Formats: sequence, structure tokens, C-alpha cells
Amino acid sequence: MIVNRSFKIIILGSGTCVPSLKRSSCSVLIETGNKRLLFDSGPGTMRRLLETGVEIFDIDFIFYSHFHPDHTGELASFLFSSKYSGGTRKGPLNVIGGEGFNGFYNGLKNVYGKWVEFDDRMLNIIELSCEKTETLEFDDFKVESIQVNHNDESLAYRITGPGGKSAVYSGDTGFSNNLALLSKDTDILICESSLPDNSETAGHLTPSLAGKIASQANVKKLVLTHFYPECDKVDIKSECQKTYNGEIVLAEDLMEIFP
Repeated sequence: MIVNRSFKIIILGSGTCVPSLKRSSCSVLIETGNKRLLFDSGPGTMRRLLETGVEIFDIDFIFYSHFHPDHTGELASFLFSSKYSGGTRKGPLNVIGGEGFNGFYNGLKNVYGKWVEFDDRMLNIIELSCEKTETLEFDDFKVESIQVNHNDESLAYRITGPGGKSAVYSGDTGFSNNLALLSKDTDILICESSLPDNSETAGHLTPSLAGKIASQANVKKLVLTHFYPECDKVDIKSECQKTYNGEIVLAEDLMEIFP
């Protein structure tokens, strides 16, 4: 198999809000061309970044799927550290989220004040619509977003890099035709699979539901992540294989994945 090393995914956090020595909260790093993209920054993200050899100053973009603490918990710490940990940022940090994200950031400023504030040259806040699909194009990649079924602001993202290699990050969601649409023919779907099939709950996926979306979208490789502790007690892969017959990867912290 030929590995495309100009497009690499690193699972930083494969867990949830439940404290775990094995799994940090939600976060994924995607390296595409010369850019490093962070998707969510739950507790433990900055430590995991260092374990991969990446510093916070190396991150060019942070994309947020929604505002729950297990996905956004280290944003304030990330911004605070970016000002006072002695490193140098070569370019602006772009932080992107769904509707209400400007208000979310302003709320952090109300709490922390100057400790998380930057001038416009070093911090670029972008709020995306949840009423329609949006596309952002940059030198090394393109990102498309679409609303999914969790919170009002919840977005999934599709990243297309050099040579057309692509990955979709679902964030948290229940069953979503929008996610299947966004994931059509993608190389990798990084998909939440919070609970076993016998514990289905609103706003989250089980392995077989994640597999159903992957099959509907003709996904080449399905990476299941966002595991609650209940998932360690069952055969998650077998449950997913009920509805998807492609390659299945069970995410672990610090795992590297290539298209």
C-alpha cells in the first residue's frame, strides 16, 4: 500500500467527558501539506500534542464541532499558553466554529480578559453557518462543513488535501443523512461511536449506526472514536461489521492514520 504522508491524521483524544488514563477527551490532528489542523481540543489535548512532537505554536487552525467541554475544554488554556509559554507563532491562529462561536469566545474573554485576548493579526475567529453547507479554501487544503444532529451549533467537517485525499470528522452526532452526504466517497471517516448497540442514546451513534452511515457514503476507511467506558466491554468492531464491510479502525490516543 502506498502511504500518502502529505496527509496524516493523529488521534489525540479518543475518549469522552469521562476521566480516563487511557483516553483523553476529543481531539484530532490533521497534517495536510504544510498546515496543521486541530479538530476539537478537549482536556488533555496539549499534552498529547507534545507527545507527537507538535507544539501549540505549530497549529494553524482549530475547528470546533460544538461547544461541549469535552470538545472545547482546552481552548482557554491553549490561548493562554500561546501568550505566555515563551514560544513564537509564525502566523495567525484561525479558530473556527458553528453559529454562536463569536459569543462563545466573547464569553471566555469576559471570564479571562487579557489572558485569552489577541489582536486581529494573531487570532482570526470565523463563525460558520449551520443553515447551509460552507466551504473554506486555503493554500494546502479545503474544508467543507455541514450541520449534524447533536447541538444547534454542531458541525461535521470534510478536509480535502494534496492529491484530493480527504477525511471527514463527524464531531458528536446522532444518525445523520447530512454526515453521509458530506462523507460521500471520502478516504477516511473519523466517526463518533459513543456507546454499544444496546445502549443507543439520542445525539450519539453506536457502532452499527456509524457503519450504516459509512456504507451509505461508500467510505473507504472508517475510524471509530469517542468511546465511553461501556465500549471497552463489547466487541465494537463486530457490531460495526453488521452494517459496514470496509476497513474499520478503533481509535486509540496517539494513533497515526494515513489515507
